[in-house]
Amino acid sequence: MDCANLVERLSKDFSDLRFRQGRKFAFRPPRTVVFEPLTGVDAEYKIYSMRLLHEVGHALSGHRTYRQDLERVKMECEAWRRARGLCERYGVEYDEGMVEQELESYREWLHQKSKCSQCGLTRYQAENGVYHCPFCEG
Repeated sequence: MDCANLVERLSKDFSDLRFRQGRKFAFRPPRTVVFEPLTGVDAEYKIYSMRLLHEVGHALSGHRTYRQDLERVKMECEAWRRARGLCERYGVEYDEGMVEQELESYREWLHQKSKCSQCGLTRYQAENGVYHCPFCEG
């Protein structure tokens, strides 16, 4: 199966979702899965397919929004778990290394956001989304 056929099959299997081409892979709640242009991607079928199935994983998981940054990391993990099952269903080889690389970018993002710019310690995020440093504010 090539990338175009996968998009077509997903469109049929998940008729409640809307698939549209865009600049980058994304899930736009409540039901739009955006995929990158298909030109010249067949050589990267596994990676392309996994990213597409990951976005479908967000849709199937009912992801809408998050209030705290840790929630976003958890949503990414859940979408990749869903993608694993979808890979089996659609005959796509699941690349654990690629997934860990993708998740590591979110872990690094979270680490950088939580790092205090004054003292370098890890801050905590309050329910309202604001980060606080226990050392600098204590």
